Amino acid sequence: MTTTGEELVTARGGPWWWERRRSAVLDVGLAVVSALECGLEGVPFAREAGIPVPVGVVFGLLAGSVLLVRRKWPIAVVLVAIAVTPAAMGFLMGIVGLYSLAASEVPRRIIGSLAGMQLVGVLVVMFVRMRQDMAKGDVDVGDWIVPFASITTALGVTAPPLLLGLYVGARRRLMESLRERADSLERELQLLAERAEERAEWARGEERTRIAREMHDVVAHRVSLMVVHAAALQAVARKDPEKAVRNAALVGDMGRQALTELREMLGVLRSGGEGERRRESASVPLAAVGVAAAAAASRAVDEAAGAEGPCLSEIGELVGQSAAAGMVVDLSVVGEERSYAREVESTAYRVVQEALTNVHKHAAGAKTYVRLAHRVSEIAMQVENEPPSGAVSSAGLPSGGNGLVGMRERVSALGGVFVSGPTDAGGFRVSAVIPAS
Repeated sequence: MTTTGEELVTARGGPWWWERRRSAVLDVGLAVVSALECGLEGVPFAREAGIPVPVGVVFGLLAGSVLLVRRKWPIAVVLVAIAVTPAAMGFLMGIVGLYSLAASEVPRRIIGSLAGMQLVGVLVVMFVRMRQDMAKGDVDVGDWIVPFASITTALGVTAPPLLLGLYVGARRRLMESLRERADSLERELQLLAERAEERAEWARGEERTRIAREMHDVVAHRVSLMVVHAAALQAVARKDPEKAVRNAALVGDMGRQALTELREMLGVLRSGGEGERRRESASVPLAAVGVAAAAAASRAVDEAAGAEGPCLSEIGELVGQSAAAGMVVDLSVVGEERSYAREVESTAYRVVQEALTNVHKHAAGAKTYVRLAHRVSEIAMQVENEPPSGAVSSAGLPSGGNGLVGMRERVSALGGVFVSGPTDAGGFRVSAVIPAS
């Protein structure tokens, strides 16, 4: 990040109030030169004022050394320079002090007032001294030269340092403003990158959850039917060879369908992973990495969601597969059948599929009712099973406890309502209502 504010002071720290050591060395050097100048000018001042020369020299040294604090108290330096102007000393101190004042953060009205006072002071002192020199006969020029020289000298020692200080101060403030803007922009870019990374992580988490639901729905249902058919195959292999052959064919069909659906999902994942690796190999700034990661994750979700999924027209086939596995299942459809959005049809199909899978797992042999209702602005589905018959043994299918959670997540994601729970008769009911759009 750029170095501004307190970081700049820390990086370039000098003694006392100086930000840099070279600034301190410069001010000390200027103060020494100014003190020597005022000390030398204190000799004629002492003679004219009728005071001891050492006192005039000491006074000049003390007045000139005030330039040491020009950065911290520029107003004090200018006031001292104005005060010693009648003593004809402090030429360097006046110029440097006025420059420091104009370059500082002091309000412009104060700068203008002090500059005007110094201009008037120099003008008056020069005018008086030149008139005195002419009266003594030291200078023999026309009367017009006195005001001209006074005004020129006053402007010469006041205007250049004032204008230069104003320029330097404005430039310094502009640079500080640019540094702050650059610093703020870099912080904003870093914040955007962090937010983009968080969004990308959230998108990856959502994608993992969605893939887990898809894998659970596909594998759990197909494999559950395979296990049921395999158990039936084992039971009738010797008694009814023809039925055993049919069950074996159904097991093969179930396996092939499961492999096909798994292959489709893995293909989407593989293509998304290759695109992400290509993007990660490029050398881009931090913010671009975060934005690209978020966009990649979002595209992965969209691509995976856009893959071909099951639809409501396959509900009959789904119910037929469960019936072929030995389940007594009744399908009823109410309302005029029509097409819905792909997400709606896929979710409705998966809810019925998972509910039938749960019947295979936990209530083998129980009679099951599948109801599908096409309404004006929604589609409703219900899968209800009677209590399992004690004479029918369970196929011993494991349960991970994720089926109901996945169904609720699917339905809630589309703004629908999902309810599940046991019935008064001892069975189990799964109900869902999904908006049609």
